[in-house]
Amino acid sequence: MHFEESDLLKTLPKQFFATLVAKVNAKIAAGYDVINLGQGNPDQPTPDYIVKALQKAAENPANHKYSLFRGEERFKHAIAQFYNEEYGVTLDPSTEVAILAGSKIGLVELPWALMNPGDTLLLPDPGYPDYLSATALGRVKYESITLKEENNFLVDYQSIPDAVAKAAKFLYLNYPNNPTGAIATSDFYRETVAFAEDHQVGIISDFAYGAIGYDNHKPISFLQTKNAKAVGIETYTFSKTFNMAGWRVGFAVGNAEMIEAINLIQDHLFVSLFPAVQDAAIEALNNTTERKKSVQKLNDMYQRRRDVFINAVRSFGWEPYVPKGAFYVLMPVPSEYTSSEFADLLLEEANVAVADASGFGAGGQGYIRVGLTIGEERLAEAATRISKLPIFQSKLK
Repeated sequence: MHFEESDLLKTLPKQFFATLVAKVNAKIAAGYDVINLGQGNPDQPTPDYIVKALQKAAENPANHKYSLFRGEERFKHAIAQFYNEEYGVTLDPSTEVAILAGSKIGLVELPWALMNPGDTLLLPDPGYPDYLSATALGRVKYESITLKEENNFLVDYQSIPDAVAKAAKFLYLNYPNNPTGAIATSDFYRETVAFAEDHQVGIISDFAYGAIGYDNHKPISFLQTKNAKAVGIETYTFSKTFNMAGWRVGFAVGNAEMIEAINLIQDHLFVSLFPAVQDAAIEALNNTTERKKSVQKLNDMYQRRRDVFINAVRSFGWEPYVPKGAFYVLMPVPSEYTSSEFADLLLEEANVAVADASGFGAGGQGYIRVGLTIGEERLAEAATRISKLPIFQSKLK
């Protein structure tokens, strides 16, 4: 018998990260020492206080049963308290919080919950590749909004054609940004709310890197903006803040109607998260002393790594876009190459893997993305290997 994939599956975009991993693994299998700067997978362990909370919660027989469909109320209260402490945002735990098995799920399922086939979604370009998976699964149209370095990779609302703004139903934003490391400002978010109100466009703020900011720039939440809850929601993940990528814990907060739609579709797809994981996530948020200590330690580590890499590449004349958040450094590609060609060159000639930024959209053409999820010594070694390429040696002469 032959079982063909559905027409829906055939519309899904090629998985960018799977392709990157295959290239790297093939090089490693051939016996090469590859320094992998292409990944966005945190390399540090989950803080010990969270692990111990899980161990204790896992021993509780009450947690071995099905979770409540929409998650444990105690977890929602902890999320609301966290947002109030950290951002001064007031949330109703019962109507303005949705539990997610990682924020990716919320971002990908949202068109199912709040859009109809043929509706238009505005997406940042460059942007997280799985936003395109959301459009394919939801059978919605999308318009790309190019993010430009001269505007610090913030959306320029004046550049959006009136017809596109009028047709749009939702807009995805992501600050601190992947792949650029750009952060949002209060003025930008005020412009965002004004755009949403003027054009009746809902806002989805992907705040995955919300805890990671450099040079004393603490990333701000979209929901800190006046009237933000009236126009949108924000998704948050424990993957980056707490190095809990494999735990698959996240949430969405904000507009009650949007949250209800997300909860409703999840009623049909999931039975929430293992209750013991939710208890560990509660401890991650509620233990303020340990939380702040671990987040500061994480920020300090990423800043050291960022600075080591930036100083190293500047030493041979390669100037980065200096990130203020997330854990990536966006590097310009020499004019002789496309992003894909240059990424392949680095892998083949320097045994350094990076992410081709054009894989994040046409707006990423001309850049590669370097991940800071590897130690300082290896970051410095990667820069040294790259510096020996003829294209950089010729510029040093």
